[in-house]
Amino acid sequence: MKPSPPVPVALSTASVYPEGVAAGFEIAAELGYDGVELMIWTDPVSQDPAAVQRLVQRHRMPVLAVHAPCLAVTQRVWGADPVHRLRRTAEVSARLGARTVVLHPPFRWQRRYAGVFAAEVVRAHEQHGLGLPVENMFPVRRGSISTVPYALGHDPTETGFGAYTLDLSHTAAARTDALALLARMGDRLTHLHLADGTGAPRDEHLVPGRGTQPCAEVCQALSGGAFARAGGTVVLEVSTRRCRTREERTGLLAESLLFARLHLEPNVPRTPVAGLTR
Repeated sequence: MKPSPPVPVALSTASVYPEGVAAGFEIAAELGYDGVELMIWTDPVSQDPAAVQRLVQRHRMPVLAVHAPCLAVTQRVWGADPVHRLRRTAEVSARLGARTVVLHPPFRWQRRYAGVFAAEVVRAHEQHGLGLPVENMFPVRRGSISTVPYALGHDPTETGFGAYTLDLSHTAAARTDALALLARMGDRLTHLHLADGTGAPRDEHLVPGRGTQPCAEVCQALSGGAFARAGGTVVLEVSTRRCRTREERTGLLAESLLFARLHLEPNVPRTPVAGLTR
């Protein structure tokens, strides 16, 4: 019987903010990550495939996934049309050899985009052979008032897509049962944003193990081989923006990588997750 393939662990370039994409590649290579997830945002390098390809070659660090510019602060990256942004992200991903494009669901004010979103996901998959896992999000809370800023809701399993990204900082902010969501995603879960949160009404992206989310249990549930064989990737998407030095930032990202490697090891005792077969 062949041993289970290892689950690749990548570093999101967003994890080095306020440093840029180049620093993300450098730190990922220094610490021994398997690759990076390229966050396309206001950093000009992130929008330039030729510049990114030079970083790939310099650091021998592949782009395993590309995060489309879906954030509120990236609504003008590559123009105002979200369909164009999705299509261009798919083209860039294919050019860089990435196999995954991470997507957020459309905002409520993007009504036309919401109407064609599912069809565009299918189109990009068929045209470029990419996986396009849709990410779970969270409501915005102000005191006792809670609102969902997404046209299709913050839980993509309620709409239903061919592939999902599970973000554990977002489950914390949404106060969602992460293991129950993991089970609902089932074999359509192909991408994990590994981070932590405390349940505060904001997206914290803590080092895994420093919050309340079942980060270890989720990793263990994905360590049996099926996730890796399906092309699944674990991405550390950790906030280090408060770090004052590169050394401090690197320390947090080294701790995050160690956590992931430890709990993705197939021989670690696993916690059964109801409804999920791996």
